[in-house]
Amino acid sequence: MKKKILIPTDFSDNAWAAVVYTLHLYKDVECKFYFLHSTKMSASTMSNLSNKLLKVMTNSALKELNDLKAMAEHSNSNSNHEFEITLSVEDLSNAIERAISKYSIDLIIMGTKGASGKSQFLFGTHTIRAIKKIKNCPIFIVPEEFDFSEPKQIAFPTDFKHFFDEELLPLKQLAELYNSKIRVVHISEEEELSDVQNYNLTMLQSYLKDHAVSIHWMPNYAKKTQEINDFIEELGIDILVMINYKHSLIEKIVREPVVKKIGFNPVIPVLVVPYSR
Repeated sequence: MKKKILIPTDFSDNAWAAVVYTLHLYKDVECKFYFLHSTKMSASTMSNLSNKLLKVMTNSALKELNDLKAMAEHSNSNSNHEFEITLSVEDLSNAIERAISKYSIDLIIMGTKGASGKSQFLFGTHTIRAIKKIKNCPIFIVPEEFDFSEPKQIAFPTDFKHFFDEELLPLKQLAELYNSKIRVVHISEEEELSDVQNYNLTMLQSYLKDHAVSIHWMPNYAKKTQEINDFIEELGIDILVMINYKHSLIEKIVREPVVKKIGFNPVIPVLVVPYSR
């Protein structure tokens, strides 16, 4: 069965870099890629534009989508892959939701700018909105100018306070692509695990028994985001997988009242999986 992947695009170099990474990542997988562009404008902007000009803008967006499709086909030439374009007049998050339903999308890929230097932005506004709103499809976030290399190490931070089963399927599928090792990271807030945590740890190990897995215990710093960064650097992690449930680390990151630098720089790709319960 073909994997159906949605790639929202604004036609920027950063968006194209996310496309290139994705084509490499899934080079051996039969995929259908959907390039989505949203032309949503405010009501005041719409009222100030003539129908003729709106049509010109729509035709221009369609041309760019077709050019993107042609560029992907030319640079890729992979018989496993096919491409389709879709243009929406809704805001991006709504357009993504509609595309998920219409095309039975399995995965969303979004390019985003990393927080570097004096930049105060972790993820782009559209990425944050998508993480908050999309509850039925994983989102794979590719940092700016990130070059593909085979992901041999995947980190999965968890507090063992939640029971996961189907939420772990995207993690397993990702690990199976390149026989990656899954490194489960627990930040030790307590001196010992509770009965519930021990049960969830046992079930997690059972669920991942067919994969190379190691459990890592990290000391509790003031900033959990700093611990994750340190872990990524020390073990050469290639991809970070996070489950988006209430009070999770990823939820805290995207729910900051002001999008500001809190020590979490998406320097590697991040797969955000919605919690289905």
